[in-house]
Amino acid sequence: MLKIEGKRIAGKTLNGRATRIDTSEALPCVALCPLWLKICLVLPLAIAITSTLGCDKGTGATASAAVSIMPTAVPPASGPASSAGPDNEPVPHIDAKRVFEYTREVTAFGERYMGNENHKKLERYIYDHLKGDEVEDDAFTADTVEGKFPVRNIIDKFPGTKDGIIVIMGHYDTNYWLRGTGYVGANDGGSSTAILLEYANQLRDAASNPKAGSRPSSSAGASGKRAGYSVWLVWSDGEEAVKTWSDTDSLYGARHLAEKWEKDGTLKKIKALMVMDMIGDADLDIIRNTNCTPWLLDLIYTAAERLGYQSHFYATEGPIEDDHLPFVKRGVPSADVIDLDYGYNNVFHHTPQDTMDKLSPKSLEIVGDTTLETIHMLDRR
Repeated sequence: MLKIEGKRIAGKTLNGRATRIDTSEALPCVALCPLWLKICLVLPLAIAITSTLGCDKGTGATASAAVSIMPTAVPPASGPASSAGPDNEPVPHIDAKRVFEYTREVTAFGERYMGNENHKKLERYIYDHLKGDEVEDDAFTADTVEGKFPVRNIIDKFPGTKDGIIVIMGHYDTNYWLRGTGYVGANDGGSSTAILLEYANQLRDAASNPKAGSRPSSSAGASGKRAGYSVWLVWSDGEEAVKTWSDTDSLYGARHLAEKWEKDGTLKKIKALMVMDMIGDADLDIIRNTNCTPWLLDLIYTAAERLGYQSHFYATEGPIEDDHLPFVKRGVPSADVIDLDYGYNNVFHHTPQDTMDKLSPKSLEIVGDTTLETIHMLDRR
């Protein structure tokens, strides 16, 4: 059984944590009772136990909503039904070892907060991997509580034959307030940067080799466009708070991009937006973020279920603030793919202990394959 106990954690906060409790402590008489009576006593307790868990990414934020421990089974997707016929195409597979190595290389840059030299080196590293692609910058200056900082969102575009855009986003910055501590953000910032590089590989291969056999490859048309929606990969900047998480001190890049796309009409073309964040944890448990679009969360779960990965999704649920939020507020169907339970009681999060030894190529594979399958399912709608 699980019991949630209130707890505040530096950085993103979890105002609650799941801990196992001994039934002999909760019901001292159970150990002495017959089996039938044990069941009668314990079952009502199990049903009655609820949990509260509020999540955000500020250093001093407080919980604002409840989270309950829930079974992994979720309702079928409530979005538009697929009009396509039977799906006999091979399932997708990313190169997990390559993603893990990308994560290692990103982490090796060290602290990568907005404006520092390592951040600039990482930008060049990302651009080097996107040579030959259709790449767009969204650069601006953010006015923060600690002064002005240069911010740069990097957008890699893969055109499709269908009218609409699927956006996959992940941040590449680390925390300014953790500068000088040795913090390298292997999971928080490193894994999201790396997985987007691998998505670019998969989409690029699809355009150049339409018969390679995986789902992204089989989605390429004769025109060089993928036979589905356009896919835009966004390395977002300034996701982390400069000082203390708030509506104005966080999500700098995402807020700017959402406003820009609202003005130029891009938002109306987005069919789905998915954020990758903290997806390398060796003990992977993706939270069902209730600040997201329900049908898209359900679709991601269905994709995971098709691949046999459902046990790593949605054991818990609750509201989390992340890069998807400015888009949700503007009506864009959005989902946050995040594991905000990083080590016991989230102990590694926003600490110098967020290092490569806590991550697993298998976790990156689970998230990567599930995301590619979700894209495939969106294309077939």
